[in-house]
Amino acid sequence: MNPSTLDEAKKFARKIRRAGARLSSVETVICPPFVFLSACALRNSGRKKSDKVRLGAQGLSFHKDGSHTGEVGAYMLSDIGVDYVIVGHSEQRLKGDTDDIVSQKLVNVLESGMTPILCVGENSRDEGGAYLEVLKEQIKNSLFGIAKRHSRDIVLAYEPVWAIGAKEAMRPEQIYEMSLFIKKVFADMFGADSGMKVRVLYGGSVNTRNAFDIITVGKVDGLLVGRDSVNISDFLELLKIVDTAHKTI
Repeated sequence: MNPSTLDEAKKFARKIRRAGARLSSVETVICPPFVFLSACALRNSGRKKSDKVRLGAQGLSFHKDGSHTGEVGAYMLSDIGVDYVIVGHSEQRLKGDTDDIVSQKLVNVLESGMTPILCVGENSRDEGGAYLEVLKEQIKNSLFGIAKRHSRDIVLAYEPVWAIGAKEAMRPEQIYEMSLFIKKVFADMFGADSGMKVRVLYGGSVNTRNAFDIITVGKVDGLLVGRDSVNISDFLELLKIVDTAHKTI
């Protein structure tokens, strides 16, 4: 629920779009609250594959249409210029989104021509490694019923719930291990080639101090940024750091 005003949302979008357009190695996706989406949409005649800054939604309904007061459907989002949709965010899972609901939302996003950012992550860790099986089942269940042809259109965001809002992010070496594990699970479902190509993001206490190492040592494709995304100066600096990091890989 940030930013809290329309003026702030438009100012954020304008500054991010201007900064993102100057970066050669980064695609930036801004995901404002529903009520600000239209105001933050591109002002030109349409979306282009070359656009470096894209519009995303924080979520959507698992209903396609119908009498569902207060809900927002996939085709409604696509129609106003949304390209990406966050699905299965930990906060939505906490409020009741099961893996079955997440998989239906994924289908809706894909059928409407948008790209889902599927969030996965364990709630806690144990020394015995049981959390790996928990994460594996969450990924498999969330992707249940997704056709192989859609595997190239899915982005995975690893957000370990225990690391969100923490003082420090996971160590980059741990992030790399988890990225490989997630790609392996994805490959088991959709084939080795899909596992190699799927984009994996990391989210969980990301900031300007750790972003470079998360990209270069953690070897993820990008970041899902929380609290630092609403501090405009920090976020713009974060974009530059990620752009530099990708150029060094």
